[in-house]
Amino acid sequence: MFIGKETYTIRGWNLDDVASLAEHINNFNIWINVRDRLPYPYTTSDAKDFIEMVLNSPEQHDFAIEIEGKAVGGVGIVPSYDVERFNAEIGYWLAEKYWNQGIMSNVVKTLSDYIFDNTQFIRLFAPVFEYNKGSMKVLENAGFTKVAVLRKAAIKNGQIIDLHYYDRLSPSQI
Repeated sequence: MFIGKETYTIRGWNLDDVASLAEHINNFNIWINVRDRLPYPYTTSDAKDFIEMVLNSPEQHDFAIEIEGKAVGGVGIVPSYDVERFNAEIGYWLAEKYWNQGIMSNVVKTLSDYIFDNTQFIRLFAPVFEYNKGSMKVLENAGFTKVAVLRKAAIKNGQIIDLHYYDRLSPSQI
């Protein structure tokens, strides 16, 4: 997949992105807002392993966000299975330098539209940590709706926290 926009591009990862990925994602302010499977600190070895895993996957669900010629973020989906097989979780991150510029809202909306137009998925969802107001705004700006707050449903950095769940349905389902 390749989607070029005025200020960013959504494209596949490649091994040339290792250094940029490691540089931009190795940030506590990013780590505190994502799942624990993302290591912190994040090394070039972690970046290489991730990109190789993506490149060796039969279906590509993880994409780089390129700005000014560098991979400075990521966006992707994790498909659900069994009776929830038409659902997918969307996840994303962006280098802190680019926060609060509307970029990620546009990326999430663009990828969501692409997923609904080109795949079998009819629902995308995202859990957000209770303190991540920026991510809540990203999702709302991208057409997602808060559908639930799961009390004390996660633990991050040793703290038990609420998860705010957002979803967006394919236009074909509305």
